[in-house]
Amino acid sequence: MTAVTIADLEAEVWRALQTVTDPELDESVTDLKFVTRVDVDADHRVHIGFRLPTYWCAANFSFLMADDMRTAVLQLPWVRSVEVTLGEHMYADKINTGLKEGRSFQDTFGDEADGDLGEVRRTFLLKALQRRQAALLAYLIDDGYAPAMLVELTLDELAALDLGETGARLAGRYLERRPLVAASSPLAFVDTEGQPLQAETLATYVRALRRVDVNAEFNSALCRGLLHVRFDTETPLTPRCTKPIDQTNRAPA
Repeated sequence: MTAVTIADLEAEVWRALQTVTDPELDESVTDLKFVTRVDVDADHRVHIGFRLPTYWCAANFSFLMADDMRTAVLQLPWVRSVEVTLGEHMYADKINTGLKEGRSFQDTFGDEADGDLGEVRRTFLLKALQRRQAALLAYLIDDGYAPAMLVELTLDELAALDLGETGARLAGRYLERRPLVAASSPLAFVDTEGQPLQAETLATYVRALRRVDVNAEFNSALCRGLLHVRFDTETPLTPRCTKPIDQTNRAPA
């Protein structure tokens, strides 16, 4: 049997971190280059360093991502502990202390905490669901699937479709989030209230969701650009639209 090296374990940690997303952008924290280092010591304790595009990124977003990183890596059976350290941020000391002591966001920030972190997480998971649903529906419509068929499609039928590499990737990402709403419904596509979609309004529904996606894509490009400027990373700014950015969700908590 081949011996497992520290490098092998660190690679496992990176793969686990790949599943963690920025809550607003719905992109992996590793793809966004937020994670700066992963170290595993001889006792299988994991140390993770990460950074954010600006010094003032919202505290709740920052804490949520750090907590999600820790949770994802703790799923690895060999991991004994996880220490996540945020660098160069206005709340770095407070967040790092709270994480190290296993405290919640509310316990860490006390009266400064703005809302329940669980509610924030769910809000952005639902937005991610909408983006993924819109991308998949747009792909299926472009591929010739009729709206009347799509609104009646079941989860089992969706999983059985031969969609090719791109379609399968879109379907897989969507199905990761689909259980968030109406988990007991057999329908593949429902809205965030768990209600079935209607064939006659499907095109309008998809266009509305795509507007949310355009704003998120612009935010993603902005984040990459800010990170590139701040840390001189190889993440060039390549915005895919010219619509104004909605900054309401990026204000400091």
